[in-house]
Amino acid sequence: MYKLLNELQVCLGERSYPIMIGEGMLGKYDLSGHVCGDQVMIVTNDVVGPLYLELARGCFPGKSVDFVVLPDGEKHKNWQTLNLIFDALLEKRHTRKTTLVALGGGVVGDMTGFAAASYQRGVPFIQIPTTLLSQVDSSVGGKTGINHPLGKNMIGAFHQPEAVLIDTGTLQTLPPREVSAGLAEVIKYGLIRDTGFLGWLEQAVDQLIARDNGPLAEAIFRSCVCKADVVAQDERESGLRATLNLGHTFGHAIETFAGYGNWLHGEAVGTGMVMAADLSVREGSISQADYDRIVRIISRAGLPVSPPANMTPADFMRLMAVDKKNLDGWLRLVLLRSVGNAVVTSDASPENLAATLVAFCEQEI
Repeated sequence: MYKLLNELQVCLGERSYPIMIGEGMLGKYDLSGHVCGDQVMIVTNDVVGPLYLELARGCFPGKSVDFVVLPDGEKHKNWQTLNLIFDALLEKRHTRKTTLVALGGGVVGDMTGFAAASYQRGVPFIQIPTTLLSQVDSSVGGKTGINHPLGKNMIGAFHQPEAVLIDTGTLQTLPPREVSAGLAEVIKYGLIRDTGFLGWLEQAVDQLIARDNGPLAEAIFRSCVCKADVVAQDERESGLRATLNLGHTFGHAIETFAGYGNWLHGEAVGTGMVMAADLSVREGSISQADYDRIVRIISRAGLPVSPPANMTPADFMRLMAVDKKNLDGWLRLVLLRSVGNAVVTSDASPENLAATLVAFCEQEI
């Protein structure tokens, strides 16, 4: 039997949907009520598929279930791989009454959602995230898309899922590096919105790295509560939701520079949050003690706190110029007003930004 540990709603009026968090859900929890027709297409990859595809099929009793297996990795988050989903849908003659199911991490979830937003001008989809990062962040909120060689996630659509099913058991098969990458997004919620959660994480981080199921379920639930609240207030990222990108402008530049997949998203965000904290100190918003606290928990989570050794300030400026938060040529960054309070701003001092980049790079501008 499965154990449903927590359930919450993403409140978006008629497009509201549930997030179910539990143990042993795959293969036992009936998701057929979230399928509008008889057809289901599960999208997974060649790492997750052998582990969980057959179990996932069991979540759709009475439905006709097809599947497509994609190559694993951020480097495959592109048009060519996206077309594999469309090929499978068309070859199997899926209609606009089909439901897509994303079974995997953030790459699979983003591409499946984008395919669902595009196929026959939009069909429903369900998220079954299997990595910590996707469970606490990318599976919730309807951001979908693919990468471009010039910028990460620059092509996509907002398309909300019908439901999100989170089975904490899938985290037991994750490599340790992936667990740490997911913790970056968990820590982010404490830094931008919830100092109480941050304090709890400082006490629980070793248990989370060890994959203690109770603390993991609690961290996932509290992260999803935060994400759901922000999305309900600002679905299309016109203001508040952009604060969820703390560290992401620096982080996306690192990912693009290093080559997609060489740095995991969470690793780049971890370093990006340290850089954003450094700039926040220079801007006079947080103290050196706050900065040291942030570096300490990110390091304890097993995340890097410095960018690639050969990355220059000029590389950062060139790549950060291609960022979805930028408006009318202005670079917008997410910084900390205080620990637990983030702001999106284009008013950071250019001199302070340059000083941060020089401090973290071996080569000067």
